[in-house]
Amino acid sequence: MRSIAPNTCVFSDIGPDIRWVGNENGIGGLTDWNYLDTAGFKRGIGAPPNDTLSQGNVNGRKWIPAECDVSIRPGWFYHAGDNDKVKTPQQLFALYLQSVGRGANLLLNVPPDTRGQINERDVAALTEFKRLRDSSFSDNLLKQASAYYEFARKDLSSNNLSIRSLDSTAATYSINLQNFVVQLPQTTKLNCIILREAIHLGQSVRSFKIVLYNNATAIREIKGTTVGNKRILTFPTTQATSFKVYLDDKRGEDNISGVAAYLIGEDLIEK
Repeated sequence: MRSIAPNTCVFSDIGPDIRWVGNENGIGGLTDWNYLDTAGFKRGIGAPPNDTLSQGNVNGRKWIPAECDVSIRPGWFYHAGDNDKVKTPQQLFALYLQSVGRGANLLLNVPPDTRGQINERDVAALTEFKRLRDSSFSDNLLKQASAYYEFARKDLSSNNLSIRSLDSTAATYSINLQNFVVQLPQTTKLNCIILREAIHLGQSVRSFKIVLYNNATAIREIKGTTVGNKRILTFPTTQATSFKVYLDDKRGEDNISGVAAYLIGEDLIEK
């Protein structure tokens, strides 16, 4: 595999490239570290416990992200009797939030039918799922927003101010910046916030808190643990003028590389 297709991700309980998430429901852990310790474990019998496979290891030595595998049908193979049991577009969207939206990969099994083709029921569900996903994330409400960091005067008096931009070029800060504010241009309805971590620098955010404000009044608080490649957070529709992100980073940095906000269908919010 390494010689014929070197960019292929090889999957098992312990990698070498990606790991089983510990279930076949397509659901990632609410805490999901891309790191995993594999010493002393084997593939199959002798693998790490399922909760470890789901969460990873905060100080793990190997970079082995989780992969959430699930079938669009009740089983992994085609049966004509399951044609009315294909997952709905809304169910697929929910799985997307609970896998990719928790920093993991999603492997969605779509089995060919007895003709060697993807069945029409599956095609219809996938097509509508794509439409739901594209329409939900097509209009980033933060396009005209302003973002700024907060820090104390004492930070400026003892350090040179050097802030990493939200790109892939810079790697360090000279001061501790673990909270930032996003100011919207006007009162805005939103029910989805996406955070991205700069995982080209590794994964280090241990927990976060987002507080939404209507002017000076805090109106909603959202808490979570890891961020990883992408953390999609949904909540009841809220009218906000700004929100503040607090981070607990194990290296004392702000490792967030991107933030976005959306107004998705109320029926698509994660239950």
